Amino acid sequence: MQPMAIERRSQSYPRLSRTIFAIAICIKCASPQLALGQTADKPVAESTASSDVFYCQNRKLGYWFYCEKPKAAPKAEPQAPPPNAVSRLDAITAELRELKARAILEPTNENVTAYVRFQRAQLDRASLFSDVWQRAIWQDPDLDYTLQRPVSTLGKRQWQDARTSERNNVMQNLGRRYGLFYFFAQSCGACEVMSPIVQSVAGSWSITVRAISTDGGPSRHFPNYTVETTQRSKMGLEPKVTPAVVLWDAELRRAIPIGYGVMSADELLDRIYLLTTKEAGRDF
Repeated sequence: MQPMAIERRSQSYPRLSRTIFAIAICIKCASPQLALGQTADKPVAESTASSDVFYCQNRKLGYWFYCEKPKAAPKAEPQAPPPNAVSRLDAITAELRELKARAILEPTNENVTAYVRFQRAQLDRASLFSDVWQRAIWQDPDLDYTLQRPVSTLGKRQWQDARTSERNNVMQNLGRRYGLFYFFAQSCGACEVMSPIVQSVAGSWSITVRAISTDGGPSRHFPNYTVETTQRSKMGLEPKVTPAVVLWDAELRRAIPIGYGVMSADELLDRIYLLTTKEAGRDF
């Protein structure tokens, strides 16, 4: 059918829309190769391109057709993760060491100045950290260790008075369950200093003392002594060190070594108090 005949027929049917007319024209203007049944890839691509030109350029159909294919969004390049705090601190330390080594090996004015400036910057950083640390402790009682063990003069005095009162309460009843083994030697000079201390502590708190001479010699502070046979080895004590003080738990039938050598009376009381009432890690 000729184009003029199609146009006359469209005029004879006034209800035929312009859209149908455009489709008829498109079909007529299609590629002759497709009409002949050719299926090669290249003619099909050329026909598609000519159709795009017909609709998008010649007819200018506007927003009813997507004449420009949307461009794919560019793929974002993977970003390297930022360095963590440990890596940053290691880098600062390495830089400081490098500047220091350079200033020592090549002590020019520039190298020494660079090292001093960098070191000063890190000192300022450390001072800031220390200041923030102290402020955080002041504002959070769970972080303030001085509440458990004061460091100020007034706080230490109050803490020590409370500690002494608690220790004395424990020592008043200690003799009901515990006794002391005291190992000494006549030839031991330290034993001459330690013997009266042990005697005084035991007498003040009504603790029974069993004095044992390791060399068979007497003691003027403990006239009722006994000579050692195998007592220290049974208790697992160092056999050659005197004086030695051991607390004996009569209820559990076990020995608790208190210490070796010379101790003050106050230190001896503290050790007995801690070993009988405090678990490890509860008082530090």
